Amino acid sequence: MDDLRNRLGELGLTTEEDPPGIFGPATRAAVEAFQHRRGLRVDGACGPQTWNTLVEAGFRLGERALFRASPMLRGDDVAELQQRLGALGFDSGRVDGIFGDHTATGVLDFQRNIGVQVDGVVGPLTVGELLRMQARHRRTELVSNVRAREQLRQSPPTLVGRHVAIGEPGGLAATLSALRRNLLASGARVTAMHHPDDSIQAREANAGEADVLIGIRLDPDAVGCTTAYYAGYRTESPGGRRLAELVQELVPSSLGIEDGGIRGMSVPLLRETRMPAVIVELGPAAVVVEQGRALTDALAAAIGAWARSLWE
Repeated sequence: MDDLRNRLGELGLTTEEDPPGIFGPATRAAVEAFQHRRGLRVDGACGPQTWNTLVEAGFRLGERALFRASPMLRGDDVAELQQRLGALGFDSGRVDGIFGDHTATGVLDFQRNIGVQVDGVVGPLTVGELLRMQARHRRTELVSNVRAREQLRQSPPTLVGRHVAIGEPGGLAATLSALRRNLLASGARVTAMHHPDDSIQAREANAGEADVLIGIRLDPDAVGCTTAYYAGYRTESPGGRRLAELVQELVPSSLGIEDGGIRGMSVPLLRETRMPAVIVELGPAAVVVEQGRALTDALAAAIGAWARSLWE
C-alpha cells in the first residue's frame, strides 16, 4: 500500500487525506486519475494492468540500460527513447513504451550513424549522444508517424487480399463467425481470435501480420456503442482513429443505439498490436443479439470504408 501511494505521489497524485496504509477515497481518486491519464479503464482498482503501468511510469531515460529483451522492456524511459529517436529521423516504430524489434532497429541505426559501438544497448554513452543531438535539432514530427501515414496511403483501396484480424474475449463467438463470413465475401483474409487475454490476441494478430484488427466487446451495462483506438505518450494511431470514426458513423445508427463516440486508450489490445486496431464496446446485450445481422453488416462496411478512405 505504501509503495502504491508513494508511486502515485511521485506522479503528483496526492493520497495524503487517507490514513497511512489505508486504501481510502483519496487513494481511489488518485488511482482513477492515473488510469484516466494513461488511457486505461477507469475503475479505481489497482489491478495488474494499472500496477504494471504505474511501475512503468517510474522509469526515466538513462536510469537503466535499455535493450531488446524477452520479455520486452517497458516504461516511460522506452517511450522517451522512441520519441527522441523519431524526432531525429530514426524510425523506432510507434511510441508505445515497449522496446521491441522496431525500437532495436532504430537504436542500431542511431548508433551506427553517430559512430559509437553498435550493440543495440542504450547505455550512458548512447543516451548522452541522443540528448546532445536532440538539442541541435527541432524536428516537429516523428518519422514513425510520417511513415505510418504513408504506409496507409499506399495500401490497396479494397479489402481484397487484406488480412483482417477480428477478436472477442468470450460470449460473441456467433457474432465473430458472422463477421468473418461477411469479410471473406469481400475478398479479405480473416483471422478470428477467441481468448479472454488481450495480450494473447495481440500476439496472434502480430504473428499473422494482420493489416487491421477489430475487437468486439459486449458491455451489459452499456446502452450504446463506443469505439477505442490506440493513443498514448502524446501520440496516436492515425489508422486506428479513422477506423474508430467510421465504426461510430455506421454501427449506432444501424442498431438504433446511442453513439458513445470514440476515445484514445492504451489497453493491451491497442497498445501491443503493430497494426491499426480498435475495440468496439456494445450494449445492451439483447439489442446486440437481436440485431446481429445489422451489426456484422455495419462492421464489415466500416472496415471496407476504412480501406477506401486510406486511398482517398
